[in-house]
Amino acid sequence: MMFAKRLRDGVRRGEITCSVRIWTRPHVKVGNRYPMEGGAIEVDSIEPIGFPDITPELARASGFLGVLDLLKVAKHGRGEKIYLVRFHFVPPPNVPKPKTAPNR
Repeated sequence: MMFAKRLRDGVRRGEITCSVRIWTRPHVKVGNRYPMEGGAIEVDSIEPIGFPDITPELARASGFLGVLDLLKVAKHGRGEKIYLVRFHFVPPPNVPKPKTAPNR
């Protein structure tokens, strides 16, 4: 799965865990991992939804300012079917956790 550049940091931090996609057919499968800069996206679920399901709250949860902002980015090619993809970010293996400053 590809994400607009402005969304990638939020995905990596775990702040964005869903995406609305308008496709002709699903392009991802539940349980599969898809490479992303700095790790991978693992798909937790995918479900068909309708336009009324795209609420301002869902748009914001997907990293957008609102519904219109989301719709400008969500359509891919000739797609007409709307899917809600839920996912989580998986960092690459053997990546050390960020060090915390010692308590003083």
